[in-house]
Amino acid sequence: MKEEKKKNETWEWIKALLIAFGLAAIIRIFLFTPIVVDGISMMPTLEHGDKMIVNKIGYTLGKPERFDIVVFHAPEKKDYIKRVIGLPGDKVEYKDDVLYINDQPYEEAYLDQYKDEITEGTLTEDFTLEEKIGMQTVPDGHVFVMGDNRRKSKDSRHIGAVPIDEIIGSTKFIFWPISDFGKVD
Repeated sequence: MKEEKKKNETWEWIKALLIAFGLAAIIRIFLFTPIVVDGISMMPTLEHGDKMIVNKIGYTLGKPERFDIVVFHAPEKKDYIKRVIGLPGDKVEYKDDVLYINDQPYEEAYLDQYKDEITEGTLTEDFTLEEKIGMQTVPDGHVFVMGDNRRKSKDSRHIGAVPIDEIIGSTKFIFWPISDFGKVD
């Protein structure tokens, strides 16, 4: 009797562990996944080594929004993390360190720290979308992305507009290091 009870208890533990591992796999594959920021292209917002949670279901239900921080599959078979600047149909231009979308200036408060530190030139060089991707507007089904560290970021200015279906998800939450724990904008 005792042996049978012990077998049942062992079987219950095995089932519980299998269910837990199965749920963890489903959550990681379909809902949320961790990512580690690799490089300095998103400084000062994100730093090399920051660990974040990527929301994979957000764009299944909706579309990227301007200034979302997204993770996507880049042409180099690597995942990049950048900020959405231009949406499909947008005309994007930079003049005198000011972002213009559809001829309207946009404030980018997340760049203020870097702009204040610049002693020479501008943070973001002047450009038009046509100069960078050969089109006047962001193509349908694509977004134009840029890193916050504009002088040291390989982004849509170099790799072109990013297909929305290459976006893994958005990220807004740092969970490590603990000193940076919390939401980012």
